[in-house]
This record gives sequence, C-alpha cells and structure tokens, in this order.
Amino acid sequence: MAKYTGPDCRLCRREGCKLYLKAAKCNSDKCPLLKKNVAPGVVHKGRKKASGYSIQLREKQKTKRFYGVTEKQFKMYYEKASEMRGVTGENMLVLIERRLDNVVYRLGLGASRAQARQIVNHGLITVNGKRVDIPSFLVKVGDVISVKESKRDSVQWEAVKATKNLSIVKWLEFDNATLTGRVLALPERADIDLPIQEHLIVELYSK
Repeated sequence: MAKYTGPDCRLCRREGCKLYLKAAKCNSDKCPLLKKNVAPGVVHKGRKKASGYSIQLREKQKTKRFYGVTEKQFKMYYEKASEMRGVTGENMLVLIERRLDNVVYRLGLGASRAQARQIVNHGLITVNGKRVDIPSFLVKVGDVISVKESKRDSVQWEAVKATKNLSIVKWLEFDNATLTGRVLALPERADIDLPIQEHLIVELYSK
C-alpha cells in the first residue's frame, strides 16, 4: 500500500524517535513515545542484534516518514541525486528539502509537514504568483512562495500573522504580514536539522 493510514504515533514508536507528525502533540507530555518507547507489535521478550541491512532499512524508512514521501518518490530522489555532482546522500536530502510542502512547513505556514502538504493540495499556495497544488514541486533560488491572495484573510493564518519572529531556516525568508516567503539559496546539508544518517541509505540502495 502506497499510503499509510494508521496512527501517526505508531510510526514514531516504530522508528524509536519523534517524527513530528502530529505537530503540537509531539511537543507535549501526551506524546505516546514518552510513555511507551518500544516498537509496536507483539510483546518483546528480547531483541536480536540488528543486522547491517536492518539498520540501513530503518534509516530509509525513518527519513521517508520524516518527509511523508512514498517509496517510489524516495527512490526517484536517490536516483536523481546519484546523477548529480557531489555527495549522493546530501544531494538526495537537499532535493527533498526543496519540495514545496516542506518549504511551506519550514516557512511556518503548516504546523506539520502533513498539514503543509494538505495546504498545498487545496490550492492555497502560489509560487511566483501562480497557484501550485503539487506538494512535490521543487522550488529554486528566487522563487516567491505565498498564500493565495484571496485566502490571506482566513482565520487559519491569524496565528502566523501574529508571530513576529518565526524561527525558519536561513535559506528562506518570510514576511508574516503578507504571508510571503522567498528562497534565498538552495539548502545545504548543515541546514537540515533532522537526525538522518544518509550514508546508510546510500549503502542500502547501492546493493
């Protein structure tokens, strides 16, 4: 099945870390991972030592779930990155960071990547003045990402407008008054604040 429809918190428990799929809940005391930090499934009587393959696989699954992409999309990013100059693993992460849904999340317009993806799907975002409803759209330097002008007065943006100092990554800038952001530069590996060991993913796909 391409799309996971089960509980999001179950994925965090499976990967053993917070994937921040539930926005505010992930940062509260209600996070299930704090109460039951074991993988879901049968009662664990003991675990065997993880093999090299299983470690690589878990790293891939964790990264996919951080960004909410399918297996087909993820492999496509790897293949595209392997054809680019530079380090394949870093290139892959940079490509995924440039996805429009991730940029909308980084700008603070969505509380989670899932919510940001929904915002894009609903046609609420424009890029350089044109409506874009494709979450996988890759932004480039100079692109202007905005909330659709006719939707800027919606109550869902009131909290964003009221926040004067949004904490966003350095490769983006954002004007909360106009709900408009700009891509200042392409992201670099140092800008990606997720606990990912991309070399393990490259090793997995290289077999």
